[in-house]
Amino acid sequence: MQNHLNAESPESQREDVKILDSEDEEQRRIIGEALLQITVYFLRTMKLEDLAACLESKNPYSGCRCELKSTLKKKFECVFEGIAKPGNATNLNKIYTELCITEGGTGVVNTEHEVRQLEMFSWKPNRPETTIRCEDIFKASTGRDKPIRTVLTKGVAGIGKTFLTQKFTLDWAEDKTNQDIQFMFPFSFRELNLLRDKKFSLVGFIHHFFTEIKEAGICNFKKFKVLFIFDGLDECRLPLNFHITEILTDVTESTSVDVLLTNLIRGKLLPSAHIWITTRPAAANQIPADYIDVVTEVRGFTDPKKEEYFRKRLRDKEEANTIISHIKTSRSLHIMCHIPIFCWITATVLERVLKTKPAGGKLPKTLTEMYIHFLVVQTKVKNIKHDGGAETDPLWSLKSKKMIEALGKLAFQQLQKGNLIFYESDLTECGINVREASVYSGVFTQIFKEERGLYQEKVYCFVHLSIQEFLAALHVHLTFTNSGINLLKEEETASVQTDESSVRHFYQSAVDKALKSPNGHLDLFLRFLLGLSLQTNQDLLQGLLTQKGISSQINQDMVKYVKERMNDTLSPEKSIHLLHCLNELNDDSIVKEVQHHLSSGHLFKVDLSPAQWSALVFILLSSETGVDEFDLRKYSASEEALLQLLPVVTACKKAQLSGCNLTERSCEALSSILSSQSSRLRELDMSNNNLQDSGVKVLCVGLGSPHCMLETLRLSGCQITGTGFPSLDTAVCSNPSYLKELDLSYNHPGDSGMKLLSDLKKDPHVKLEILW
Repeated sequence: MQNHLNAESPESQREDVKILDSEDEEQRRIIGEALLQITVYFLRTMKLEDLAACLESKNPYSGCRCELKSTLKKKFECVFEGIAKPGNATNLNKIYTELCITEGGTGVVNTEHEVRQLEMFSWKPNRPETTIRCEDIFKASTGRDKPIRTVLTKGVAGIGKTFLTQKFTLDWAEDKTNQDIQFMFPFSFRELNLLRDKKFSLVGFIHHFFTEIKEAGICNFKKFKVLFIFDGLDECRLPLNFHITEILTDVTESTSVDVLLTNLIRGKLLPSAHIWITTRPAAANQIPADYIDVVTEVRGFTDPKKEEYFRKRLRDKEEANTIISHIKTSRSLHIMCHIPIFCWITATVLERVLKTKPAGGKLPKTLTEMYIHFLVVQTKVKNIKHDGGAETDPLWSLKSKKMIEALGKLAFQQLQKGNLIFYESDLTECGINVREASVYSGVFTQIFKEERGLYQEKVYCFVHLSIQEFLAALHVHLTFTNSGINLLKEEETASVQTDESSVRHFYQSAVDKALKSPNGHLDLFLRFLLGLSLQTNQDLLQGLLTQKGISSQINQDMVKYVKERMNDTLSPEKSIHLLHCLNELNDDSIVKEVQHHLSSGHLFKVDLSPAQWSALVFILLSSETGVDEFDLRKYSASEEALLQLLPVVTACKKAQLSGCNLTERSCEALSSILSSQSSRLRELDMSNNNLQDSGVKVLCVGLGSPHCMLETLRLSGCQITGTGFPSLDTAVCSNPSYLKELDLSYNHPGDSGMKLLSDLKKDPHVKLEILW
């Protein structure tokens, strides 16, 4: 008792106070500022704006913060289509539709074409992921030991990453969320690219962009909770080198912008700051994973949010219902509408088509039809609003033709280089007079955008990669049909006769070239190019083409050629891509054949071709109900069938493969799926197959992978002996987090195997709940 009293004596307490007085003056100042901000926040909540402003004026830092918020609010409260000019603005809060954001991904790069990624595993998260709200991006999830400093948010082009950062900043500026952040500094890599040859200190860099901070004389940012937002890493043209860049720790020392950024991200410079970076997936690996605390992904609109968007965008409820119903009838359109910007394109086109189409007329269902209509709509708007024409005037004037030719040439040349953002030098190289660039962006504000960065230098881009790919395909198509030059053959410069033989070769060579692309970067380009070969689509472009359309025989030949290539040894992704190509050619015969076999219940009796197997994968992955549970025996209880349907196994949660005559070959394929980050598999039943020890050893490579999320594994009656049990023991112990049920009944473990099982049950790290 005496010891306790001595520990809590007044003398001891006074000594503590003295220490606090001498060492924590700065901390008390920060706490005082925080209390002031909280008070101001509640006063504003109670609509006592004058009193709040009066309190803020007592603190120069709070006043500066208030001015910064005002500036950012003005900058982000409105968004623009095309050039930012009066009358072209839309209030962000009115149109913003909540995006699906998930936490728990990795920085590993998927280099496949972004549309292919959507189509193969659209809206099928590959692992248990936490869905988070925009305002919670920096709030640590349950179980996290340390606070979050750096967040990397990835997402495909047009998915809403920039709108997300703008909404986050606007909510902060309007005192709605994240008021614990004292200063927020948003940047885009587009504007930072223009500073490539400049030098700044970190303090000078902030002062350069935010005059409010400079005027308040704030130079010591360690006192504050600061957030830097860097939007669009994929557009960065600065040489970010995280391995050999000089180390910089002094916030007042000047250096190049790229060195400044790398040290800021690495935490060498202002380690107390928070960093948020957005990027397309292909550029995610520019920043080493060691410097990223959390990876999030913007997945775009869920199905309910798609509908919400169209109802916000279209005031006419009947039109909105018609459009929502229509996109559900087309897999291509339905998948693309996960991307917010494609929803906008779809709404723009279908709203116009519904008003102008004749009775009984059809709405566009393929991507090529949609983009042709989009181009026609924008051209007509340009002719009427900007050129003073009438609705009945010819659509393609000489001026419009030249403009489309120039935009198409730019799109194709930059697509070959992999560029999405263009600068004046890019336009000049393409033969576009920079002085006329504002004309392009002025009349085609919804196709080609012009933006101004620092010092009013201009940058240019197409609204979305898919528009660039469509215009590139249109350029290649127009060049060939009008002059006979095949731009896809680099060595060919002279004009050739466009007879049926050369036309057939032109399209076949395009198919072959796209299939050679290892990551599908020409997938969408090819679909557009083949779609443009249809006479019905060329009729929509009547006046732009100077040559007669391609014969129906050529179209039939192309359908035949695509089907032949589908029967080659291709990856499932490439085969499904070719099915989409057939869709653009208005041929769905393979899909209908397989659907007929499915509905008749005789599929397991039919010897399917590789093309038909691909169609079955396409159908199963397209199902509205999904493929959460997959039973191979419904289709064909064979190893060959399993190997053809592997994409479906990857996309499902539960795979029933019992009694399907599987061997070590199947184990190798399934092991690859288990170790893949794209796998959703949680329950796998391989019972009653002659896997033997060799097959189980191969399977265990995937089972022990850190990416394996399997919870239930059934291997009953698989001829496993004591030789195979050590592999299972090692795999379970090396990845003990998820597996909860393991069925090894009706095997032959022997004494050694039984001992391993006994030890496995006693291991405190293993989470097995049921062991047969």
